[in-house]
Amino acid sequence: MIKLLASDLDGTIFDNEHQIATNNQKAIELIKKSNINFVICTGKTYSICKDVCDTFHANYGIFGNGMQVMNLQTGEEIYKKTLAISHVLTCIHVAKQKQLHIHFYTNEEIITEKLAYMDLRNYYLFKSHLSFKVVKNIEEYIKNNQPEIMKLVISDNQDLAEVKGELEKLVPLHIRQVKKIGEYRDSVIHKEYCYLDIIPNHVGKYEALQFLTEKLQVKQEEVMSIGDNLNDLNMIQKSGIGIAVGDAYEEVKKIADYTTKATAREGAFAEAIYKFIKY
Repeated sequence: MIKLLASDLDGTIFDNEHQIATNNQKAIELIKKSNINFVICTGKTYSICKDVCDTFHANYGIFGNGMQVMNLQTGEEIYKKTLAISHVLTCIHVAKQKQLHIHFYTNEEIITEKLAYMDLRNYYLFKSHLSFKVVKNIEEYIKNNQPEIMKLVISDNQDLAEVKGELEKLVPLHIRQVKKIGEYRDSVIHKEYCYLDIIPNHVGKYEALQFLTEKLQVKQEEVMSIGDNLNDLNMIQKSGIGIAVGDAYEEVKKIADYTTKATAREGAFAEAIYKFIKY
């Protein structure tokens, strides 16, 4: 019996243009009527997703790829990890030497020197929900303001594997490269690019979900997880039922218990709900 449903947002409930299929919305309405804990799991910050979570009436939210866990019924933050300023400055120093684009997330803001890649995408999608600050010198801003940094992102239109390897030798952080190219091209800003998603070590959607299931005394076999991207992989693999949506990365499909026939746009989330959750 499923007691906790954990779902990614973008590419799972929402399609790549941040639209939600009607059948996905109806499936969410059914979840509201159940006794299942509904958990939103996303790489985005809470401030970006708050309105969505309120609309969905989710019970809990895992944000920043596992950096923060919120009780969405009470508004209480129950778990958080942030990046050390010294590690952030080391990464920025390397990125600036290579003339790469940099932006970072606090709980309420995106800070950048110029809107260009993922920060530009988020500006178009979330400018009414999140503050965007363009600063002259991002290093000086950090030194002077000492912000709590949830996530650092380094972007370019070229592969960043070498930069990733260099940074991993310098800082004890979790660094993941995402390629928005080919079929995964960013359809919001109409660009192809790569970016490094940089968060503290030992942080991930699965680790945060594990914290939450222990707190709620839910067993692993009572968890169902749904996602599409590489940051969903461990969560899907280690849940009682792990679902990949129809247009997920191949690596995710390989480890999933079930892959939907539908894509996110066609209602993959709903397909999974109707197949595995009984009302």
